[in-house]
Amino acid sequence: MRAIAIIAALLCAFFVFYTTRLLAVTHGLQQVRATGHGAYVGAVIFPLLALAFGWASVRAWQAARRNSEPPSSA
Repeated sequence: MRAIAIIAALLCAFFVFYTTRLLAVTHGLQQVRATGHGAYVGAVIFPLLALAFGWASVRAWQAARRNSEPPSSA
């Protein structure tokens, strides 16, 4: 489970980077080519993917922690 958490965290970091890059290259979506409608799609999808992979990473890490804890003696 930890491997899944790490992979999801890396994908989250990638989409955070790519969102930042998209906004920097297009100057906050102010300088988009006439045929550059994909920039608007990316401006919505990339942050959503970053959030989804971040959430999946946290959930997988917590699941791995729960599975590795010894059973309580109560």
